[in-house]
Amino acid sequence: MSKVIEGLRYADSHEWVKVEGDIATVGITDYAQHALGDIVYVDMPEVGDEVSQGEEFGAVESVKAASDLISPVSGEVVEVNEALEDEPGLVNKDAFSAWIMKVKLSDASELDSLLEAAAYEKLCEE
Repeated sequence: MSKVIEGLRYADSHEWVKVEGDIATVGITDYAQHALGDIVYVDMPEVGDEVSQGEEFGAVESVKAASDLISPVSGEVVEVNEALEDEPGLVNKDAFSAWIMKVKLSDASELDSLLEAAAYEKLCEE
């Protein structure tokens, strides 16, 4: 069973969101990194980019496949995890500490459309 953390929100495209104030930290889920296998590259947006909920913001490449990253929230990218440029495999070690981007939320109500931990666990089991 993949790790799912209570208190985070999840997109059905397998991204997680942790909200602190008006900043949303976004990464891929443990389920997603297991499915991809050894991650060799993370394509991230630039600081200052605008991302939109449901739209692509980057990609993750593994030895098995490449997968688009879909933003679970809308807003301005305020930080990217530069450590992933040199060590993309950090996502495999701990998908929840190896976040990909931080976004200043433009519409906090979008969070209501994301899944809570129990609903995401159910999705992964299906």
